[in-house]
Amino acid sequence: MGKTRFESSVKQIPYPQQAVYDMLSNLENISKVMDRIPADKIKDISFDRDHVSMSVAPVGAIKLAVCEREEPKCIKFQTEKSPVPFYVWIQMLPVTDTTSKMRITAEADLNPFIKTLVQKPLQDGVEQIADGLAQIQYN
Repeated sequence: MGKTRFESSVKQIPYPQQAVYDMLSNLENISKVMDRIPADKIKDISFDRDHVSMSVAPVGAIKLAVCEREEPKCIKFQTEKSPVPFYVWIQMLPVTDTTSKMRITAEADLNPFIKTLVQKPLQDGVEQIADGLAQIQYN
């Protein structure tokens, strides 16, 4: 088993770093982006300020919890329920007073067999999440 890391490309956000952090650090704000979540892939979403649960096709039930907030630059999540335990963190950096950039990283302990099965879907998933977060209105 070895740690495998998946990183999105860096996304430019037309909002200040603090606004992005404020929105993403409270998972209750998921309600504002429910229309962007693909219903064919993600179902049964429930959330509160620090947790989100969902059923993800074809993986199954996943529950994530915020495990660390480093205002205004990073939010870290860990799985509380998942077929494969993993961590996710969202990094936000200022570009100007009114713009910022973001990257999402996921890390999991994967054996070589599992890694070959999930590497492409996980990399694609991290990139899709980053694309979605880059399109949110943070004001």
